[in-house]
This record gives sequence, C-alpha cells and structure tokens, in this order.
Amino acid sequence: MPDDDSPWIRAMPAVFVLIWSTGFIVARYGMPHAPPMTFLAWRYALSIACLGAWIAAARVPWPRGRAQWGHLAVTGVLMHAGYLGGVWAAVKAGMGAGLSALIVGLQPVLTAVWLSGTGGRVTARQWLGLALGFAGLVLVVSHKFGGGGPGDTATPRNLAYAVGALLAITAGTLYQKRHLQPCDVRTANTVQLGAALLVTLPLALLESEPMRWNAESAGAMAWSVLGLTLGGSSLLYLLIQRGAAASVSSLMYLVPPCTALIAWLLFGEPITATTLAGTALTAVGVAIVVRATRPR
Repeated sequence: MPDDDSPWIRAMPAVFVLIWSTGFIVARYGMPHAPPMTFLAWRYALSIACLGAWIAAARVPWPRGRAQWGHLAVTGVLMHAGYLGGVWAAVKAGMGAGLSALIVGLQPVLTAVWLSGTGGRVTARQWLGLALGFAGLVLVVSHKFGGGGPGDTATPRNLAYAVGALLAITAGTLYQKRHLQPCDVRTANTVQLGAALLVTLPLALLESEPMRWNAESAGAMAWSVLGLTLGGSSLLYLLIQRGAAASVSSLMYLVPPCTALIAWLLFGEPITATTLAGTALTAVGVAIVVRATRPR
C-alpha cells in the first residue's frame, strides 16, 4: 500500500478530476455513432457484468435491507440515468463537451447553497459565488447561441437536456447524502446501475437510430465501462477512504476548463476570449461557494 505522503496519493484528486472530465469527451466521441440511450444501456449492462465478476471474485457483501436497496435505486436513477442521459442527449443534440461540462459544473454551487439554505441562511459570500457562477455560464452560453459549428452550438433543446442533467445529479447528491449508509462501492454501484438500466432500456427501445459498432464507438464504450464506471468509481472510493473528499470537492471546478482544453485538442472546439472569461467566472463562483460551506 503506498504511503499517504507518496506522490501518487497526493496526485489522486487531480487524477480523479481528469477522469471525470473525460466523461464529456467520451460522449462527444461516441455520439456520432449511436443514439444516447442505447449507448448508455449497453454501458450500464457491461458495467454490471464487470462489477458482478469483481464482486464474485472478491466476495463483497451486498447492502442490507430493502430500504438501503431502494435508496440506492433512487440515486442510481438520478445520478446515472438522469445525469448521464441528460449530458449524452445534450451532446447528441449539438452541444459541445466543454459547454456541457460547464453547465453541469454548477452542481457544487447548487448543492452547497441548498444544504446551507435548508440548515439556515445563505451567506452573502455564497450568494456572491452563485451570482458569479451564473454570470459566467450566461456569458459562455450567449456566445454559442445560433453560432459555431457542429458540437459548438447552444439551443433551447440541448440546454434543457444539460440543465436536466444538472438538476438530476444535484438531487442525487442531496438524496445520497441524506439517505445512504456506508457500503461497499462495488455492490452499491451495481444496484445503482441496475436501476438506471431499468429506466434507460425502455427509452433506448424507442430510439430509431441503430447502434453502429466501429473503432470509435467501441473505444468510447470500453473507456466508459473500464475507465469511468470502474476506474473512476474505485478512485473516488479510495479518496473518500483516505479522507481526501474535501480535496475532490475543491478541485471539481477545474473540470470545465479541463474538458474544454481536451475538446479543443481532440475536436477543435473553439476556445475564445469570451469562453475563457465565462469559464473563469464560473470557476471562481464555484470555488467561493465550496470554500464558504466547508466545515471550519
């Protein structure tokens, strides 16, 4: 086991953020070859198969009690079916990976403000962070309305999908924080993915576009299952076990600029001065809210 002060341990939060950022890139990479719900249904099914083999080999205990299974199912529907479904549908409808990451990147702000509001008043510093984050988002979105090429345009349709994904992951985070008890991440993920599959599969059957298997779609699927579902979840589990969850929260606002940079390198999504200014405003806003709500 590596020492807690080793370079690898110190780098784990940043590696997690990098992996999280690739989720938006994979959506952009795979969507030209598949409808969103069909791709996600395959992803959930293959992830369940891989996790099932891992669970059987490690003899991991399953969650106990119907209530815990029910809570896991609710979070699975929200944080997998709702969040991923919204992001992938937005990208399929023409939204760029960078913009979708920026919109969903407001999740820590919404979560922090909701938790603070339900437990007491929202401080002036939190409202400042929320205002800055929203202003940055408006700046980026207004620049992309009616302009840009494929994968770089904001429309009412893809914005609705992205905002739906934002609301789903925010609600899922709040629900999980309130209702879920500690359990093994592998079995918890399997239950959540099973619930997401049950919701997503009927929607996939309604899609008329076929799933086209080729090098791009197979690569996107492999990384979605192995890199994001198994690798990302396992890394998050290790971070929480080592008490580094606060570090992850403080770094989450780096996901949008990281995604934008990768999307520029891979897909040529433009990074303009307006995009940089809006992303910076959003990052500052999220950072202010996260730090203002962190326990002293």
